[in-house]
Amino acid sequence: MTNLRQDLRNIAIIAHVDHGKTTLVDQLLKQSGTFRSNEHVDERAMDSGDIERERGITILAKNTAVDYNGTRINILDTPGHADFGGEVERILKMVDGVVLVVDAYEGCMPQTRFVLKKALEQKLTPIVVVNKVDKDSARPLEVVDEVLELFIELDADADQLDFPVVYASGVNGTASLDPDPASQEENMQCLFEKIIEAIPAPIDNSDEPLQFQVALLDYNDYVGRIGIGRVFRGTIEVGQQISLMKLDGSIKNYRVTKLFGFFGLKRVEVQSAKAGDLIAVSGMEEINVGETVCPTDHPEALVPLRIDEPTLQMTFLVNNSPFAGREGKWVTSRKVEERLRSQLQTDVSLRVDDTESPDAWIVSGRGELHLSILIENMRREGFELQVSKPKVIIREIDGKKCEPIERVQIDVPEDSVGSIIESMGLRKGEMIDMVNNGNGQVRLIFMVPARGLIGYSTEFMSLTKGFGIINHTFDSYQPVVSGRVGGRHQGVLVSMETGKATTYGMMQIEDRGTLFVEPGTEIYEGMVVGENTRDNDITVNITKMKQKTNIRSANKDQTNVIKRPRILTLEEAIEFLGDDEYLEVTPQSIRLRKQILEKNERERVTKKLKNAELE
Repeated sequence: MTNLRQDLRNIAIIAHVDHGKTTLVDQLLKQSGTFRSNEHVDERAMDSGDIERERGITILAKNTAVDYNGTRINILDTPGHADFGGEVERILKMVDGVVLVVDAYEGCMPQTRFVLKKALEQKLTPIVVVNKVDKDSARPLEVVDEVLELFIELDADADQLDFPVVYASGVNGTASLDPDPASQEENMQCLFEKIIEAIPAPIDNSDEPLQFQVALLDYNDYVGRIGIGRVFRGTIEVGQQISLMKLDGSIKNYRVTKLFGFFGLKRVEVQSAKAGDLIAVSGMEEINVGETVCPTDHPEALVPLRIDEPTLQMTFLVNNSPFAGREGKWVTSRKVEERLRSQLQTDVSLRVDDTESPDAWIVSGRGELHLSILIENMRREGFELQVSKPKVIIREIDGKKCEPIERVQIDVPEDSVGSIIESMGLRKGEMIDMVNNGNGQVRLIFMVPARGLIGYSTEFMSLTKGFGIINHTFDSYQPVVSGRVGGRHQGVLVSMETGKATTYGMMQIEDRGTLFVEPGTEIYEGMVVGENTRDNDITVNITKMKQKTNIRSANKDQTNVIKRPRILTLEEAIEFLGDDEYLEVTPQSIRLRKQILEKNERERVTKKLKNAELE
């Protein structure tokens, strides 16, 4: 009979962005007595990065552990965004069950589907938590029906379909097995008990030869690379001589210098770990995701983990604008390259390739969010750089050129449906489903080429007046769709002078389009200062000063009011970029600019390109 480790459970918490999984983990940590009574714990304690806290999203997988009545529960909080799907897939390999958190009002959303599909394929045992049942708009029973439909659609087996349901309010720290909000118990005891009862205990085969597989990477300046993963078989000890089975088939020998277990939000040094434990290992500088650690006398590798390939690429360049070096601490090509290479130590879905220029690199990632978070982190660290417009990565499959297709789910008010269907049609979107929820909201599902979605979110927000919700996940690679897909239809307003933007100069050109800068902003020649109302670029003088005369005007200057400029965020600026533009990113500024700053030179190159196309 197989021995089981009844004192241990390994679970992953999966959910769509914003359905409350990180808040739920907070409560499990607090209620299990993991923290001392006088210990201060931040809200959303698992979201440790600044950007994660600001945006309310989980970017990196986090592991923690709690003790409940003598059972150690290892909890992995997973990213809900599709750009970090590669992380999710690898985390699911480390656990025996999943807790699926679903919002009691919103129900099943695209990323719920995306992560759940991967969990069911790996035959993991699910528990469903219907969260936020305390909301007035909650509809817990209908949401459970939706979840069941989703399980059936995703080919869940009979055991998986018989999932237990817990109704909870993560914010209040309450839960119950009854959908009635009035029956909520004052704690989450029933959720702890369901986890111990329903999630299978790991097999205890610690007397067999060691097999430990790396699922995630961390990096630390003192110990170098740290491999995080699960011991699938045997025992691992500090000081032990081991073999690392590399992905290319080679074997390297190392000594284990340090082992860490997880408890609460801390890493705790341990001397040994056995089958079923989730641990972090240091001392192997070349360790990589998917590789197996074995005894030197029994080298046997586990099946390598699949890592999602990048679907989007951008060119990162050293900042060479007229304002280069003013605001950043790190501006040289050596520093930018070092930073990009160090990102590769922990981010396995990222690729950095050299170009013919020593000052430019092609950086490929899983999507706009994945790359924009890297750019945002770099600017916060004091880097200056420029990036080009994102492009999808075209692959050749069976001799045909193929591009990534995204599955897009859109929830909009009824009166916006027509304009959304029309805008999706222009982006070569194919509608595969349309459901009217009867509450004035309509859910539309499309298959759209990924390049059609670049720059779409701003247009989407204006089409739905801010009431729409759009979510998309990578579906598959399909043959390239011919013709123009998406892209920007408007031209831009480009500065012809270097100086400061003046109120007078802005008033002269504000009827030409939407301005992106405020009065007093420093401008250089070739910088993009606004969007034109038409489809061509116009060169404008935004630094123009009013000629001083001694004739007094009846309507004083003070009465002059300019329209509010539209200040772009980093994501909006990346989406807005044209083919012949760069985005200059510094710790204090985001500036759009033409690749060729000088007007006559720019026109000459454009003319040359047009002639080449005609030929």
